[in-house]
Amino acid sequence: MTTRPEASAVPRACDAGLALAFAFLGKRWNGVLLGTLAVGPAGFAELARALPGISESVLSDRLGELCRVGLVSRTVRQGPPVGVSYQLTDRGAALAPALEALARWAHENLPAEAGRAGGC
Repeated sequence: MTTRPEASAVPRACDAGLALAFAFLGKRWNGVLLGTLAVGPAGFAELARALPGISESVLSDRLGELCRVGLVSRTVRQGPPVGVSYQLTDRGAALAPALEALARWAHENLPAEAGRAGGC
């Protein structure tokens, strides 16, 4: 295989934004949680049912992290019974098209067994 001289003269560099995005979204459950909330608000129990394999403590941790970075908001509904709902913020919703495209790509290009560690 031959390389073009002009192509080899340009040093490759990691895209810092892409690395940051995958470091955060690649953390187990973060991307899947955002994708699950893309269809609308959900309570804690509903999210736990939607994501088989996630423990309640991990779900709580991930939701807290997503809230802290401003991708998800937490709303307490006055009772009785008191309830908590989670939904994407505008910043979180801005990720929905990218997550949908990534999911579509995975369905079309990856063997099903490649994603078994994902939990769904």
